[in-house]
Amino acid sequence: MRQSALFAKTQKQLPKDETSTNARLLLRAGFVHKEMAGVYSFLPLGLRVLNNIANIIREEMFAIGGQEVFLPSLNPKQNWQQTGRWETLDDLFRFTSLYTKTDYALAGTHEEIIVPLVQRFVSSYKELPVAIFQIQNKFRDEKRAKSGLLRGREFLMKDLYSFHANEQDLDRYYQVVKESYDRIFKKAGVEAVYTFASGGTFSKYSHEFQVLTQAGEDTVHVCGACALAVNEEILREQPGCPQCGNKNLRREKAIEVGNIFKLKTKYSSAFQLTYKDERGENKEVIMGCYGIGLNRLMGTIVETSHDKRGIIWPESVAPFLVHLLQISDRPKEAEAAYEQLQNAGIEVLYDDREEVRAGEKFAEADLLGIPWRVVISDKALAQENVEVKERKSERVELVKLQNITDFLRATNS
Repeated sequence: MRQSALFAKTQKQLPKDETSTNARLLLRAGFVHKEMAGVYSFLPLGLRVLNNIANIIREEMFAIGGQEVFLPSLNPKQNWQQTGRWETLDDLFRFTSLYTKTDYALAGTHEEIIVPLVQRFVSSYKELPVAIFQIQNKFRDEKRAKSGLLRGREFLMKDLYSFHANEQDLDRYYQVVKESYDRIFKKAGVEAVYTFASGGTFSKYSHEFQVLTQAGEDTVHVCGACALAVNEEILREQPGCPQCGNKNLRREKAIEVGNIFKLKTKYSSAFQLTYKDERGENKEVIMGCYGIGLNRLMGTIVETSHDKRGIIWPESVAPFLVHLLQISDRPKEAEAAYEQLQNAGIEVLYDDREEVRAGEKFAEADLLGIPWRVVISDKALAQENVEVKERKSERVELVKLQNITDFLRATNS
């Protein structure tokens, strides 16, 4: 991608109400554009990051047997009435069609759609378990949308729903998902702490995945003995860590990037979702649900991986692996490097802009946070070299121009 043709540009002026680090950096760098409070457009660079996060999640969901669907955002009122949430869910967007006078909801979650859908195709124990997931826009009428991508009114979420014949199988799959989530967050470049939370009306506990950072809105209490955490609601009900009983916990601020729940039969009962067991008797299907907010995870990565100059993207989610900067009087060598990298299948953003000074190019490269910077300069070219620098390091290396692809492959093997 040539930077001269890039649709979005870096910005110097920001909305005055944006105080969070993730929003300020993503807006300045041209990854997102704020449309209104809690609603953002994802621009080309931002969408590449979001898609990379989605690819990590999809790979893991497929690996644990998930099947992908795409469910509607526009939901019929009667489905939400059947679960009682049309009246009780505070942040549900509700509206009436001007033409048909029909009431609809904009989905903030999808139990009201997925359960009747599964009912059409699952009727026997032989068809269980089954796990269905989607990556879809969600809408929540937040009283106060804030913190950039961390708390929005429209956002992208992966939600997985699992359906089981008994609680033992749900418990088994719950652990499978937990381990999958550990891998997802590690691949995305964040450290998420497994955290005990309230199970509400479903079960004794649910579990959150919390990333420790001062930018977080949540407060968790981390156990030094078993490396798990407890949220404040649980701690008010019982002292200490439920896993090991340790009462000497460390208070931390954190961002929740995922959660998992054992729904059991709450929604199965509402829609009479049953199956016939081996003896032909009707039994209620047991359910679990498992969510990851992609916008929130993207914002969390920025909150935990930046410096005073800009973003520092992990390679797994970065919009490009290499940022190639042309600051010499010999553009042919820069074009050759660009072609070499592309032919090797290395994703590269090529800053070919002739009207932009070198200092500004360096500053923008730091702001954008692409993992590797390759500079074509007259000084380095005099020795047939290019300058290579990793974004998270201050060290600059000289690499032979013809060896740049091999060097980058070796560092990312």
